[in-house]
Amino acid sequence: MSQRILSFLAGAAIALAAASAALAGEPVSLRPDVASGRTVTLGDLFEGAGAAGEVMVGYGAPAGQSAVLDAGEVQAIARQHGLDWANPQGLRRIVVRSDMAGDPSRGAPAGKMIDALTWARNIAAGEIIQPTDLTYAKVPSFSAPGDMPRDADALIGKAARRPLRAGSAAAMHDAAAAEVIKRDDVVQVSYQADGISLILTGKAMAAAHAGEPVAVMNTVSKKVLQAIAIGPDQAVVGPAAEQYRAAFPSSQQFAAR
Repeated sequence: MSQRILSFLAGAAIALAAASAALAGEPVSLRPDVASGRTVTLGDLFEGAGAAGEVMVGYGAPAGQSAVLDAGEVQAIARQHGLDWANPQGLRRIVVRSDMAGDPSRGAPAGKMIDALTWARNIAAGEIIQPTDLTYAKVPSFSAPGDMPRDADALIGKAARRPLRAGSAAAMHDAAAAEVIKRDDVVQVSYQADGISLILTGKAMAAAHAGEPVAVMNTVSKKVLQAIAIGPDQAVVGPAAEQYRAAFPSSQQFAAR
């Protein structure tokens, strides 16, 4: 290889390294006890945020409650403003405690108060539940539902089954898996078993949530087969169908209500 080519490659490598260094953000770490006022900023979340500390990433919770932020969204916002959070713990949610003054139990009926996930706002039936829709708060123990979720992930991404009131304790029966197939959608149905893989396209005869049965009509033969919905306009038949059905037991429970 000629000296000219070697020099060119060496120069390109140096330029690439310099560009990478310029694009790299300032490493930051998540504070061990995250708290905020009415708004949540990068400075509230990360130590060493510097000038980016004033950037707002969400709204704080009322006194005595906690806001829930999506860790991936926070990481992306931090990166946009020159901060590099590696998220070494692999967090999916960041819980931000409110440091605003107030008495969370004021006006509550007498009795033991417990921590519970509550609805942060009024939610209409059919709305998809987002991380910011849930917050931790104190509620009377007698008002806590029997199927109260332990983690926000159990509800995030699902659809509200009925109107939900801000401040009330969240329950698993409040939500169901979101519809992934609508009536008359064009659906791809796949079959895999014993080394055989087939895909056919048909029309959905009804709407379905993930893990629910859905009738799909072959538009050519007009035959109807029963499949299991697994994703947006996607369904499966055969051995895989039972596996997906078992993976979404809550969908079957809610569908039967």
